[in-house]
Amino acid sequence: FNVIEDSKQNVIRIHLKYKDGAPSITGLKKISKPGLRSYVGKEDLPRVLNGLGLAVLSTSKGLLTDKQAKNESVGGEVICHIW
Repeated sequence: FNVIEDSKQNVIRIHLKYKDGAPSITGLKKISKPGLRSYVGKEDLPRVLNGLGLAVLSTSKGLLTDKQAKNESVGGEVICHIW
C-alpha cells in the first residue's frame, strides 16, 4: 500500500496481490452496514472458512484481524470477511 498525502485528507492506495494471473483475494463480504451494525465480544470472534480467511474488526485498539483481536483479547464491530 502507499499513503498519498493530500491537503484535505490522506489517501491509501492498495495494490492487490496476484499469483499466476489469479487474484489472491477471491471474496469479500461487508458485514456491518449503516443500518445494521454487527458487534461481537472477545468470546464470539468469527472464523472465516475455518481459519483460511480473515475478519476485519474495528476495536478500541484500532482495526485488527480476527486473529490479532483474539491475541489482544478484545471484541468490536465486524467490518468485513475476506477470503
